[in-house]
Amino acid sequence: MNIKEKILIIEDDDGICKFLKTTLCLNNYGVVIARNGKTALEMAASHCPDCILLDLGLPDMDGNRIIESIRGWTTTPIIVISARITQDDKATALDLGADDYLTKPFGTRELLARIRVALRHARSSSVNADVALNGCYRVGDLVIDYRKHRVFIGNNDAGLTPNEYKIVALLGRHAGQVLTYNHILLELWGPQASGDNKVLRVHMANIRRKIDPNPDEPTYIITEAGVGYRMLDDEK
Repeated sequence: MNIKEKILIIEDDDGICKFLKTTLCLNNYGVVIARNGKTALEMAASHCPDCILLDLGLPDMDGNRIIESIRGWTTTPIIVISARITQDDKATALDLGADDYLTKPFGTRELLARIRVALRHARSSSVNADVALNGCYRVGDLVIDYRKHRVFIGNNDAGLTPNEYKIVALLGRHAGQVLTYNHILLELWGPQASGDNKVLRVHMANIRRKIDPNPDEPTYIITEAGVGYRMLDDEK
């Protein structure tokens, strides 16, 4: 079974958590769950979900604070799932950066449709059109499969670790653009990430050993000295 995208559920109600997890797993989504705001913010940074389902009524903080915090460093789709039904509640969440607002109770088909739309919009807003249309980025022998969360060289799995995959996947979404060291750290590990580039350089060295015939002469990921990294695009 191929796992699709990873969904972070932020919800403290046991029954709703069980329903959401069962529904998503049956439809081949990966699932991680946070029961409070503090854990949610940590997991949003550490797990790099493809979509977030957020209940506003959490035990330790209002969900709107989570939207505001997450929007400070990533554009990951956020779908609010809440019993709050007033127009003001909906407007506030959407103005803070939520992508959609689903009122409880809701049906399985509507939930899955909202998730598909959010993920499609996220892909279509990517700089690289190939990713948006096909769920893959290809250049030379390198293929980044965003649905399988894997990188291939030719027909062979490159064997990247989860963190190595995150770096390559981010660069692939913005192929041809230079991403600064700080941008990569913030996007992948959140605001608590250290500004030290040493860990990023270690990851990059390991990535190049796995995807390049000669790591000393990188083929796919170019270093822009003192600035950051750039994924090769079709136009070189």
